[in-house]
Parts: sequence; C-alpha cells; structure tokens
Amino acid sequence: MTTTALLSCGGRPVGRYTYGGEAVTRPYLHPVTTLAGVPVTEERPADHIHHLGVSVAVPDVAGYNFWGGRTYVRGQGPTALDNHGAQRHLGWKLRDPDGFVEELGWEAGGAELLREHRTVAAVELTGTAWALDLSFSLTNRGEKDLSIGSPATNGRPGAGYGGFFWRAPKEPAAPAVFSGTLDGEEAVHGRAADWLALAGDGWTLVFAGATEETRRDPWFVRTTEYPGVGSSLAAGTRLPVPAGATVVRRVVTVVADGRLDRDAAAAHVRKVVTA
Repeated sequence: MTTTALLSCGGRPVGRYTYGGEAVTRPYLHPVTTLAGVPVTEERPADHIHHLGVSVAVPDVAGYNFWGGRTYVRGQGPTALDNHGAQRHLGWKLRDPDGFVEELGWEAGGAELLREHRTVAAVELTGTAWALDLSFSLTNRGEKDLSIGSPATNGRPGAGYGGFFWRAPKEPAAPAVFSGTLDGEEAVHGRAADWLALAGDGWTLVFAGATEETRRDPWFVRTTEYPGVGSSLAAGTRLPVPAGATVVRRVVTVVADGRLDRDAAAAHVRKVVTA
C-alpha cells in the first residue's frame, strides 16, 4: 500500500506526494495543479512508464539505476539490467500543509549509497501563480568515492538526463519552450540558462535554478516526443561524489494558469529567486 501526503498553497490543494510503499522506488509529486486546478504533471504515461510527475531521478549512481526502465550500456544500447535502486523514505524533519523536510536513503546492492535531505515548499505568488521550491542534498556517507552518470556519459549523445525532472501532461499539440533568449526544443536542450519556460494548453511552468551550481547545469528538454524538463547533474561528464561529500541543487518552478510570455516569465523568476 502506498502512502501519500497532500501539498497545499494558500489553503488550496496543489499537489500530492507519494513517498511510501514497497512499489514506490522513488517519492514523487503527482498530481500537481495550477491554482485553478489544471493538472501539470503526468504519472506512468504509456510512452515512459517510469516517468513519475515531479521527482529526483538519476539513471546512474555508481552503476545503479535510480531512474527506472532500461539502462544505457556503452556499445550495447538500452539494456534491461538487474541494477535498480530505491529511494527509501526515512522520516520527516518537518511536515506542514505547505511543505516538508524529508530524509531519504538511496539504497542499492544491499547498501545505502547516498543519504538525501529534501526540502519542498509551496509559495503563493499571485492569484494565478504559485511556486514549487524543491531542493535536495545528496551525501556520500560511505568510505568509498562514487560518481553520478547519465546515458550521455555512458555513450548516448544528448541524453544527459538525471537529477530534478518534471514530466508534464501530453496534449494534442506540443508545448512551447523558451528561455530568456532562445526558443524551441533544439535551441534550449543541453544548454545552461537561468530559467526555462514550458507553456501548454492553459498552463505555464517556469523552471529556475536557485543556486549558482544549479544554474550551471544544462537543461534536458523534450517537447516533441513527450513534454518533460530536467536539470542535468551529469550532462557530459560524470559528477564525482567523494566519500563524505555532498551535492546540493535547488530548482524553483513557477506554476501559472494561462500562457505566460517571456517578460511575464522573467518577472516571476526575479521574484522567486530573490526570495
């Protein structure tokens, strides 16, 4: 049986967090909605059944898969392997209707590879927009160094996904995507930008890196095949996590009703990143 918690903003429900149960290999937020109730996430879609709303998903931690699905093997391609790990809920440090602080253990091969400290908060911005503030710190508490990789670091060009990932709903028309200076999937994918917007039918998501390290990570973007945006921990090279070290990232996502233009998206980013 799965265990869930509701997330509210200004007294209105805006998300549900699934975090417990044997079948839950990583906690995730779904559904997430705008303040008007428009859904902006998708769970286990037919095209990628391992996509789970909003989550922290990494396809390669020391060779273990914390993403789901097949593992990309150099010279072999996507391969079904018995190498899947799980993010286990260890407890709450804080839990309120508008957010929480959670401890998780990233377990695989009979050991805890990483200990995560995750913070999630819902912040009301206007009558038509709110922000999901998600930060995570991954600490290697073991005695051996390890590293984080991606299909790109294992030989698949352009597939540098892994880290914060948001799967949006698939609609008849692909959503528009733009940054502060660029437009379209081909232009924004694989590039770093302070923020990135995804605009669908009656909704807009604006993703902003809220720390210098997060802003240096390239964005992984899909709109044509499926709508999804991620902030890549290991887009081109493996990210080392030595024994005792901690990796910290923070992404603030504006969830707005309607289709925002570039100026409106930028204005929201200035507000949430400054805050």
